Amino acid sequence: QVQLVESGGGSVQAGGSLRLPCAASGRTINNYAMGWFRQAPGKEREFVAVVAWNGVTTYYADSAKGRFFVSKDNVKNTAFLQMDSLKSEDTAVYYCAAAQSSLRLRIGETYEYWGQGTQVTVSS
Repeated sequence: QVQLVESGGGSVQAGGSLRLPCAASGRTINNYAMGWFRQAPGKEREFVAVVAWNGVTTYYADSAKGRFFVSKDNVKNTAFLQMDSLKSEDTAVYYCAAAQSSLRLRIGETYEYWGQGTQVTVSS
């Protein structure tokens, strides 16, 4: 079992930045891809970004490209989502998730473990 706890959410003005840590416990995340998803009110959950098990390969949603940066620190057993140039449409609950698979990482069903989420609110 992997327990995931996100933090770092909050309220920020448009154009600002936030960094979301996702602390893992129970198992090392060395062999897990760490993904980020978000869900805005009244909308379906959507993929944001993922870093593969190797810590090098990354994929981003079009909405995140050039503004968000995903990473993981195997020593700290923590994944991170750095979000810059935030927009009001980024307002959502952000979830981190862990997957043993290297395939279909843009799909939520691929992930075995999920955090409880952290709220990000961007005001314009």
